[in-house]
Amino acid sequence: MENVLRPVIVFGGAIVLSYVLAWALDRLLVRLDARHPETPMWGLLRSGRVPFNAVLFVALVSGFFDSTHLAKDHREGVDLWLTIITIAASAWLILRIVAAITETIAARYAGATHDPARGRRVRTQLTLIRRLITAVVTVIAVAAVLLQFPGMKTFGTSMLASAGVLGIVAGIAAQSTLGNLFAGLSIAFGDMVRIGDEVVVDGEMGTVEEITVSYLVIFTWDERRITMPVSYFTNKPFENWSRGGPQMTGTVYLQLDHAAPVTELRAKAEELVRASDEWDGRSWSLVVTDTTPSTIEVRVAMTARSSGDLWTLRCSVREQLLAWLHDKHPEALPGIRITSPQEKTL
Repeated sequence: MENVLRPVIVFGGAIVLSYVLAWALDRLLVRLDARHPETPMWGLLRSGRVPFNAVLFVALVSGFFDSTHLAKDHREGVDLWLTIITIAASAWLILRIVAAITETIAARYAGATHDPARGRRVRTQLTLIRRLITAVVTVIAVAAVLLQFPGMKTFGTSMLASAGVLGIVAGIAAQSTLGNLFAGLSIAFGDMVRIGDEVVVDGEMGTVEEITVSYLVIFTWDERRITMPVSYFTNKPFENWSRGGPQMTGTVYLQLDHAAPVTELRAKAEELVRASDEWDGRSWSLVVTDTTPSTIEVRVAMTARSSGDLWTLRCSVREQLLAWLHDKHPEALPGIRITSPQEKTL
């Protein structure tokens, strides 16, 4: 009977005690979250309750396992698996804590700053830092688990003799990966491009949706997602429409006949631009920028608060100017002129 009660008491007590301690910590975090609504950290830390419970349970079982008198002949195997579970649960708990800290910093900084660009820069940096920490913790946890097996220790010792050669080979093989890794760090801390920036890459316009240590995802206006290596942004030129502020200047080009009434067209363009809600009130202009034997080129320049507003403003002004010319001055639209020989002599 005693042989049955001992394991039940140890395992049952470990389950109950770990659950009670995890529940008590969760209740404490709930109260702290209610008292400090200005920071989401305490609420985010609640996501670590399950790995915390697992760590407590394994630690209690490991400490009192001898009293169960179970698996005396397989003590090494039991200790091995308890250690593996402890390593995995600890790594899981660390990652949850890191996620809570980074999200808290990003949220507090976003609420404290009045510059959206700086907020996006901090979020980008925190995202990459979190991914790097995740990669490092995962590698360390896997290595710690593998080193628990005697065969892996022997293998690791034998490989140290050729570490120099392996380092060279690995460096050559992972040249592209390492290049993307350092490019990701350069992007994060060099403030080249941030999450939420509007960019033009290879003729594609979109918003930076995600930045990792190796690739970058751009969400285009037509709801496509373009994945590009981060090394592209350190080696090739690209347009960042959000850098230096969201305000932008756009243009509308019209190819018109030489008979186009430029003065009236300028007045109509001013009327349309000023009446638009997308215009930010900074500036506008209409000038003739080029001429050919059959047409003139008219450029209408206007400003807007963001690239989205600018796109809408340009399309609206272009459409309404063409409609006005078609109704009021159809002779201003380009066409093919046919002149008779008598008209030429005149």
